[in-house]
Amino acid sequence: MNGGRTFNLLQQWRIPPGQSLSGRRERLGYQMLKGHFFPVKVWNFRSFCCCQELQSNVGDVVEKSSAFGSDIALKIGTQGKPAQNHKSLGAFQKLPIVMPSIDILTSAKRKARNVPPTRGIANLAKRERNKGAKQLDALMKELAVPLRQYTENFPNKQYLHPYERSLIELTLGDGNYEEVLGRVDSLRKKIVSIGKQQASLCAQSMSKREAEERLNEGLKKIEEVFHIGSIAVEDLLHVAKTLRAMPVVDLEKPTLCLVGAPNVGKSSLVRILSTGKPEVCNYPFTTRGILMGHIVLNYERFQVTDTPGLLMRHDEDRNNLERLTLAVLSHLPTAVLYVHDLSGECGTSPDDQFTTYKEMRERFSNHLWLDVVSKCDLLQVSPASNLEDDLEKYKSFGPEGAIRVSVKSEFGLPELKERVHDMLISQMAKIRNETNSKES
Repeated sequence: MNGGRTFNLLQQWRIPPGQSLSGRRERLGYQMLKGHFFPVKVWNFRSFCCCQELQSNVGDVVEKSSAFGSDIALKIGTQGKPAQNHKSLGAFQKLPIVMPSIDILTSAKRKARNVPPTRGIANLAKRERNKGAKQLDALMKELAVPLRQYTENFPNKQYLHPYERSLIELTLGDGNYEEVLGRVDSLRKKIVSIGKQQASLCAQSMSKREAEERLNEGLKKIEEVFHIGSIAVEDLLHVAKTLRAMPVVDLEKPTLCLVGAPNVGKSSLVRILSTGKPEVCNYPFTTRGILMGHIVLNYERFQVTDTPGLLMRHDEDRNNLERLTLAVLSHLPTAVLYVHDLSGECGTSPDDQFTTYKEMRERFSNHLWLDVVSKCDLLQVSPASNLEDDLEKYKSFGPEGAIRVSVKSEFGLPELKERVHDMLISQMAKIRNETNSKES
């Protein structure tokens, strides 16, 4: 049965007598542009051909076609396949390299100019229109194929890890990722349409001069269409650079997440505890993204994230920086180091910090938690008034069990490092237990 199927395939690729292999290649180019990709190599032995590495449509073998003087990998078997659900992080580091639009155009024009006419055509008019049609087709292909590869190889957002999905929405804006990819695909379709049209017109030329004029006119039109839509390629280049620069989080390694109001000293503690070097300034929202560092304790490597500050307000009123912090807490298995500043210098009152803290503590109660009161060298000992009141206790001492530290005087830092180490060891055991439970 398989032999019969192979024979049928060979019959489909049989070249009738009197028909040149080059003509077959021209139609092959149009087939490829319509999405019919066949990874084969054809040799013309009189009236039959041999096909190498024929494969069913469930395969993933990639061959190269040189029908128009260029080697561009074409895949079969990828269309119709369901996208894979990414259970782990790291999709941003696998994004394809997007070339600047000017580089794509320059490369395409150079390759198209080098496409020769089919050998054996003695008539000057026929040879010129053959060359013109092939060069226009090659330019279309060299521009359209990279655009198609971009749209196919950038991941579908709905199949990403929830954390990476949140990063796309909060960093690029809701819907912008899909909109940019849509514009790139729209540009590809326009290039294919105008390219086929101009190649067809050139192939119908009646004289050598007419063929040359239609070739030049076609090249200009294709280039003009690409120039008009090239901003989509530049936007995609910006998207790729932005996402690829996002910090990579290993879900199998314990992560310490520093949380708190803006300007409470989170970044200073990250610099003390880890290899991370965030900007430290005396104004709110210095941290404008998720910053990563690492801690190495007893030959164990742990991750540390510095997050933007949280203000006392409802979730719908939060800015994208605050939502990044909530995305980390919601989607990553982190241990929380919550930083409080009761000195009154951070710009957020202790009353507001207390309200936000209670909300976060209740919402993320399943996380391991450690409270730290920073800048303790600036705190004044207040007389005990109503220690029965939770807010008054908080204003005087911070949450129950909180560690008091001062980066300036280094007070409390040894105890903090020891407690952080113990919590990360517990977090590692928690991650391993959850992994073993899922596997069983």
